[in-house]
Amino acid sequence: MQRPPAQFFRNLIYLGFHGSLLCLIWAGVSWEAVALCVGMYYVRMFGITAGYHRLFAHKTYKTSRVVQFLMALLGTTALQKGVLWWAAHHRNHHTLSDMEGDVHSPKLGFWWSHMMWVADKSSDETHFEKVPDLMKYPELVLLNALYLPIFVGMCVAFHFLLGFQAMVWGCFVSTILLWHGTFTINSLSHMFGKRVYATTDTSRNNFALALLTLGEGWHNNHHFYQAAAHQGFRWWEIDISYYVLVVMEKLHLIWGVKRAPKSVIEGKLGGKDYLIANGAFDVGMLAPAWDPKRDAAEAAAEAEPQPEPALV
Repeated sequence: MQRPPAQFFRNLIYLGFHGSLLCLIWAGVSWEAVALCVGMYYVRMFGITAGYHRLFAHKTYKTSRVVQFLMALLGTTALQKGVLWWAAHHRNHHTLSDMEGDVHSPKLGFWWSHMMWVADKSSDETHFEKVPDLMKYPELVLLNALYLPIFVGMCVAFHFLLGFQAMVWGCFVSTILLWHGTFTINSLSHMFGKRVYATTDTSRNNFALALLTLGEGWHNNHHFYQAAAHQGFRWWEIDISYYVLVVMEKLHLIWGVKRAPKSVIEGKLGGKDYLIANGAFDVGMLAPAWDPKRDAAEAAAEAEPQPEPALV
């Protein structure tokens, strides 16, 4: 595998946001500011994990158009580019995971897989052909184009409503931590942890990263069966994003929540055993993956407007 040549200036602009940490010199620190930082980190992490990832990239549950918009807006405030861009790149990652064409495989180097790929020119384009099911919503197309102004607007609102310190900790510091927390799934979750299922990539389960990312650390589970709204398959595999989705399901805010069947969790599919003894490395057989043809068919079937349950 070969990665594009480094583009120093583009990477410098992207990394330059880390320079906002210098504002801490003037903003100072308080327990309230730290609590705000942690709160903004996890609230927006939910927007990425439950929204960008499990709803838009994988369609693991259904919801009303209003809730769909709010989930997309929450994810947009994380400054990880637009919702269509994110979903399209993630679907591509699953299709070509750790193979030629996977833009953030750790086989291209840790820092490249962790964050440098985001700044690279080769990653700029939104591959709309991979998200035909999302393109039919003009509000999502608009959010995809306005992700940067939306973040700037959030920063301005924090400054005027809560003050300079709140803006620095709630917007700048928490966003940088959120970047690195999210990006560990592209890098560390393919390098450190236990492989439970035989997949054709290097995905691994990592308990610490699951806590850091509200459940995304059960990455080998997810790569084995991507259609489930939960990534923690066993009771001890903590998946906070899924727990919140269960509450939303009971409130009728979402429905059609997809869950991994027992045969998947036990790793027994089509008469073959995909479980790896003692977590040893094994590329195994090709595990179930996102199917663009299936997704396009579902999008066509959903083309006609259907009545949606009222919000509770």
